[in-house]
Amino acid sequence: MAEENGKPKRSYDELMALTKARNAKVQADADKTASETPKQMFLPGFDIGAMPNHLNRSSLIAPIAKGKRKAHSQTVMVTRADCVLEYSGQQLDEADGDLIMALIYFAQPQPLGTVVPLNRKELLRKIKTGAIGSTQYEWLHKSMKRLREGVLFLEARKSDGSTRYKIGHMQSFSIVKELDYNEDTEIYTYMMDPRWVQMFGNREYGLIDFEKRLKIGRGQDMAKTLQRLVTTSSDPVQRYALDWLKAKMEYASPIRKFKDSLMAAVHELERLEIISKGKIGVSTKGNEQLTMWLQAVA
Repeated sequence: MAEENGKPKRSYDELMALTKARNAKVQADADKTASETPKQMFLPGFDIGAMPNHLNRSSLIAPIAKGKRKAHSQTVMVTRADCVLEYSGQQLDEADGDLIMALIYFAQPQPLGTVVPLNRKELLRKIKTGAIGSTQYEWLHKSMKRLREGVLFLEARKSDGSTRYKIGHMQSFSIVKELDYNEDTEIYTYMMDPRWVQMFGNREYGLIDFEKRLKIGRGQDMAKTLQRLVTTSSDPVQRYALDWLKAKMEYASPIRKFKDSLMAAVHELERLEIISKGKIGVSTKGNEQLTMWLQAVA
């Protein structure tokens, strides 16, 4: 190896490896700072019902049947092409999604990344209908633990395929960063990761009409999934491929049954005037798709 100023001269490969290691350290330090520094989130028109678009478009939360949940381990979830989402933890359902929205709501107005005290009855009254009793408290405890254990990695991409940002790459991102429960006071304390703010950035989130959400009929979780999905776009007419919807909703039964369930969900959204109309048809490429109109069809 040649020497320069009395020191061995590094080869090109060595210099590239050194540069890569330095860049990785810079990224790791930046991720650590972002995960530990409380950050204020400002959402215009915000009440309960805000969720990042990348999560609403993914299979992270799905209208799964009651029973044993699928266990994910760095599973690549169904998303759009502008996002990669890997998740480890139990499959989340729509009720878990409601809880996530409530936890984000109650974490306001203090910066995310600070400890939040939470009265469980107050939270349940926000996301549940009917009397609050032991069944609801038991569900809440299990769901809080499920969210605490859930870890995800998200990479948002530009239209050219390059990376816009990554969350959970160097420093793991837990849906709920910290969680504790005092049995004497019956109060939870929790913390949301400050990097939630980044996922809500550039107005990339949907605001869900939670009053109407609470009126969606029992056993109609697919309608709740569609309600979240239509908030991700301002387009008055939205079209989604049936095979993509089936995968996103973690629906394992035959396509015929899926269509029946999907149209039942569409009719529920029509009843509550969340959409004006929806139908299954065929795209110009010959693929089956669901079309939903958010405004009245002339």
